[in-house]
Amino acid sequence: MYKVRLNNRIVEVPDGTILADILIKSGEKLPHLCGGKGTCKKCLVSVNGKEELSCQYKIKSDIDVVLPKNDDIFSEIGANESGEITESCCFCLDIGTTTLALALVSLDKKEIIKVKTATNPQRAYGGDVLTRIEYCNKNDISELQICLINKINEMIEELGADLANTMYVSGNTTMLHIFFGVDPSSMGVAPYTPVFIESKEINANEIGIKNIKKVISLPCISAFVGADLVAGVNYAELPENNKYNLLVDLGTNAEIILYNENELYCTSAAAGPCFEGANITCGMSATDGAIYSYSYNGNFDTIGNKTPKGICGTGLIDIIAVLLQNGIIDETGYMESEEFFITETVKITQKDIRQYQLAKSAVYSGLTALLREKVISFEAIENLFISGGFSAKINIDNAVKTGLLPRELKDKVIVLNNSSLLGTVKYACEQNDLSVYLKNAEYIDLSTNEFFSQMFIENMEF
Repeated sequence: MYKVRLNNRIVEVPDGTILADILIKSGEKLPHLCGGKGTCKKCLVSVNGKEELSCQYKIKSDIDVVLPKNDDIFSEIGANESGEITESCCFCLDIGTTTLALALVSLDKKEIIKVKTATNPQRAYGGDVLTRIEYCNKNDISELQICLINKINEMIEELGADLANTMYVSGNTTMLHIFFGVDPSSMGVAPYTPVFIESKEINANEIGIKNIKKVISLPCISAFVGADLVAGVNYAELPENNKYNLLVDLGTNAEIILYNENELYCTSAAAGPCFEGANITCGMSATDGAIYSYSYNGNFDTIGNKTPKGICGTGLIDIIAVLLQNGIIDETGYMESEEFFITETVKITQKDIRQYQLAKSAVYSGLTALLREKVISFEAIENLFISGGFSAKINIDNAVKTGLLPRELKDKVIVLNNSSLLGTVKYACEQNDLSVYLKNAEYIDLSTNEFFSQMFIENMEF
């Protein structure tokens, strides 16, 4: 047995134990975005004064471990907070893969009283739904569920326990499975079948939620189009004049919904983790010190106005747009210098550009393939709604310039911020019929779509 000194306490472990396993069991929030494969490089710690990847380090002696500072991820909801507690209240929760958002809502005034956000602690087990499904498959769902429920209970206490009896919940299909303690492993292999997609209502104490009597989830559409998108459509509402709306949720999996009052078509495209900062050399989540915007004169802004430590998703888009504008990157994505420094320590590399090309092509190609599948033109689109963790900071001009979004829809873009939470709040207040969005829902599988495959290759270029 060897001794691991961690945060002024000592843990004894057997020879060969992976350090990341100890960190997870100790409740540390260090992210392991790649699920322990050693590819994202985001779980660096100091071991006896030397930098090591915790997911690859095998303990062979007594060690002292020092963890990096781990800030909560910036999350902008896009709603006003009244601060006024009324007689009838409820909680509304959005379980994002990256962040959690909990709102205390006045049902009397139909408004948000206060919002609390936090990083999803499941990031310690993997950065996306697939790595977490893999963990559940190899281990046990209880670890992921318990850490999530514990964090939600903390947030409820911070907002004010005993103020509400009911909590309405949205999230992607995998997150809802884990939340309810339902094994999501069936969604990790073809034909990717969820155990449930319908709305669930249970006693809160059945899953360990404290100070609340009842939990009600919004319904999902498929394994890859969850209640978060249903809530988003509910918030964005229906288009007029026989037109269509598009809702695009940007993340590791880019979910896309095309809908009007009679039809709803949806799909998802694997954009990869670069929007979350994974697989990017100096990539990071939207925490203090992350560069989130970059201008043509070389000026930049960071989260919290702190010293730059890395680049988050919106900053990556801006930097690539500037490099294209200045001819440092050509239309194929080639960069002669192999790397470009933003500061003395923060840079973007050729590999990073290739990662972005894969992500932006998946989103653009998925969107255009969905329109082509249903023979719908850009002119027939009334609004293109953008939601997701970093939508509040996205520069639409640069998103278009780099080929993430269609130029034809540039003037129709509306940023919704956290449409999942806001749509859940709307449902809690109005109890409107969600079946209007579900009864004719059709999922389009891009993995067998020849046009998507063709467009994905073509859209890799800028």
